[in-house]
Amino acid sequence: MSKRKQTTRKSGPSRFKRIISVVTRIFLWFLLVSVLWVLAYRFINPPITLLMVLRNIERKTEGKPLKMEKDWVDFVDIADNMKRAAVSAEDQLFLNHIGFDVKAIEKAFETNKKSKRVKGGSTISQQTAKNVFLWPGRSWIRKGFEAYFTLLIEAFWSKERILEVYLNVIEMGDGIYGAEAAAQAYFGKSCTTLSRSQAALIAACFPNPRKWSPKNPTRYIKHRQYLIMRNMKRLGPLDF
Repeated sequence: MSKRKQTTRKSGPSRFKRIISVVTRIFLWFLLVSVLWVLAYRFINPPITLLMVLRNIERKTEGKPLKMEKDWVDFVDIADNMKRAAVSAEDQLFLNHIGFDVKAIEKAFETNKKSKRVKGGSTISQQTAKNVFLWPGRSWIRKGFEAYFTLLIEAFWSKERILEVYLNVIEMGDGIYGAEAAAQAYFGKSCTTLSRSQAALIAACFPNPRKWSPKNPTRYIKHRQYLIMRNMKRLGPLDF
């Protein structure tokens, strides 16, 4: 009888140690893989994102043909108007923060408590981390991973690289990803030659690119365009 008790007592701590060992290994592997992944994308352009895959799965289930228009343009070739429009629309403190805008997050939190319309407080860095490394959604788990990858890209990428990736992978319409595909679809020109008003109009649709379109801008989108252009003027040149 006493031998059985001793065996039970020994197996308990032993099982707990094995669980801790497995969890620790998984955690260390995750750290290693995630860091290497982020480092790789510092030099390699992301070929595809999970959002692009999910959107095409949605299209397939709806009986629509697959669609993924994207064309990578290097940072130096993207029109300065497009860069400034993105920063003016989404993250005016982009060059000064280390991934998070605390005041914007607090403001969004307070607004969301009073309004049914969900307002985001994510920076360009957070949106880039979400688009490149994660899945769509608003769960706290995903938010935690988003914060982690945001810190990684801020640590290992330059601000130029973050904005370059952002402007090349984010959704800018139904099956349209990146500034080049958007410029071609909406204005029949390259993003390298976008005017201030055209860039501002594209950026005005960033919050909901499948609902809003630069081709048929609503009054609300035109007002957003005006505000973005005003912010662009106030922002001045981006000093990277």
